[in-house]
Amino acid sequence: MSGTAFEVWRQDDNGNRYLMTTHTDRASAEAAVAEIEAGVPHKQLYYVVERPTSPRQG
Repeated sequence: MSGTAFEVWRQDDNGNRYLMTTHTDRASAEAAVAEIEAGVPHKQLYYVVERPTSPRQG
């Protein structure tokens, strides 16, 4: 099955990037970013990246 994955990434103040979570739809990925950014301010940048997924082999 092919489709699209929506990844939540974090970039720290040194420019290092880390994959946080992966979602099947943009809305849940954006909701995860909103939840992370709620409350205490962070120096990190959180953002969503859309990636095509490849068909499963087997």
